[in-house]
Amino acid sequence: MVLEVKDLCKTYIINKRQNNVLKNVNFTVKAGEMVAIMGASGSGKSTLLYSVSGMDNITAGEVKFLGKDISGMDENELAKLRLDKMGFIFQQMYMLKNLSILDNIILPACQSGKIKEKHNKTAERGMALMHKLGISEIADNDINEVSGGQLQRACICRGMINQPDIIFADEPTGALDRTASGEVMEELERINREGTTVLLVTHDVRVAARCTRLLYIADGNIEGEYNPGRYTGSTKLRERERQVSNWLMEMGW
Repeated sequence: MVLEVKDLCKTYIINKRQNNVLKNVNFTVKAGEMVAIMGASGSGKSTLLYSVSGMDNITAGEVKFLGKDISGMDENELAKLRLDKMGFIFQQMYMLKNLSILDNIILPACQSGKIKEKHNKTAERGMALMHKLGISEIADNDINEVSGGQLQRACICRGMINQPDIIFADEPTGALDRTASGEVMEELERINREGTTVLLVTHDVRVAARCTRLLYIADGNIEGEYNPGRYTGSTKLRERERQVSNWLMEMGW
């Protein structure tokens, strides 16, 4: 099991008032799954993603990653865990403006030291990832010289550079057009087929239809689960999208 979440609670205090964003959330993610978290705006989707990835502290409950309870780790332990074992992709494609695309991709590997190798070997691995995602030609470009779809694929490369056990993605296609969104999802699917577990937040039915399992969050808790199974090229995507839409309507989407 990659993730085990038990009775997770997250509470914010705003103007001396309690806001219980997550309430006794329970779910698991197995190795090799591609799981989507869905729900209305303000339902707690992103808060849940940040909480189970150690990016945000939890108020109560337990989060186990690869069998270890991360809720009791200090900031240094969490930072090392996120760097070495997890990859992250966000809707806003954060990269350093003073570095090339390739240098942005390999930066986490240079900071980690998880994989012992010389800098030129790290660069070679970065280029190999870029080649697999079809963006090797932009390696030396600045971040403002590429398209949104290319930049998001570069973010996927950066998330994969330390060979993580899981990729966490928060609306990874939210800032992209339909074509670029499809290209990015194809790359996430390929990475998942090759063995990397993916947990993502999305509001897009087309994205969710490509996942192996869907969780629906409402009022801070998991209210439903849908298992469409693994998507393959031979599967009719439109039919999966229709089935996911029907399920979402049943859940009150």
